[in-house]
Amino acid sequence: MEEIGKIIIVTQKTWLDQLIERFNTKEQAKFYLEHQGINFSDYQNSHDVYHSSLKDVKRSIPKNQKYQVIDKSFLPNFLFNKDNLVVVLGRDGLVVNTAKYLEEQPILALNPDKSRIEGILLPFEASEFKQQLDMIKRGDASFNQITLAEASLNTGQSIIGVNDIFIGHQSHQSARYVIRFRDFEEQHSSSGIIVSTGLGSTGWYKSIITGALGIANSFRSLDMEPLLEHEFKSPWDSNYLHFCVREPWSSKISGSNVIYGRINSNDTLEVESQMPEQGIIFSDGIEKDFLEFRSGTIARIFLSEKKTTIVVKS
Repeated sequence: MEEIGKIIIVTQKTWLDQLIERFNTKEQAKFYLEHQGINFSDYQNSHDVYHSSLKDVKRSIPKNQKYQVIDKSFLPNFLFNKDNLVVVLGRDGLVVNTAKYLEEQPILALNPDKSRIEGILLPFEASEFKQQLDMIKRGDASFNQITLAEASLNTGQSIIGVNDIFIGHQSHQSARYVIRFRDFEEQHSSSGIIVSTGLGSTGWYKSIITGALGIANSFRSLDMEPLLEHEFKSPWDSNYLHFCVREPWSSKISGSNVIYGRINSNDTLEVESQMPEQGIIFSDGIEKDFLEFRSGTIARIFLSEKKTTIVVKS
């Protein structure tokens, strides 16, 4: 990338931070946990490791380099500049939450606690930050493009999905809608639709497939072979999306034929709401940040022109 104007470090509250917010002091939080028979030291150790990693990252930033630390709660209203390098320090979900609000800015994702965080989306440990920063400045770093999903409504609103987009009922009860894909159209009553990107193919999408296969094989009295990674996992930069209908209900007026498909770059999945109230669309598990999807609203879901860039190991 070109010269880094400012490094933006995105952080998240530890479990202990959240407990202190709830109980006002660390002592009260400790008393509550120990009264419940829970080991407080696990919370304290995790907190200490996270903040130690944050200190290490900040100490590694050159003195002449501008930087700013923000909590993830500020992401929806934070204005990123094109010359920002965005450093994410937290759990895997923080990478997804951050990517939603970026344009062309690359993400350097750091695992602050390898002993506790799996880090599928966190290629580097905090101790590798300085090395990767130097490589980015020299132009030697490796990057990967992440394909995003987009839902555009006939109301003019839109939403981006880094992992996935959910279309359904706010309470996850029966959602009623008309689904249109290629030459097929069907009226549905279901638990909603999941549209997954390649990045999200190991998440909600995978769990839907695993559950469906397990139930189907149980009815057929067969032992289910475990899913192999290549059967469900798509590359982060794949030029397609997948959609799955959750728990479709067949009746006199609702069908269950259009329940799975691959949305290619020239495809659009169209969903027309038949829910007078509580129809919603949200992305990446953030239910508070949703679009209303009431009767008369039509959503068109497709591959977004926008992409996210993440630094990966060479």
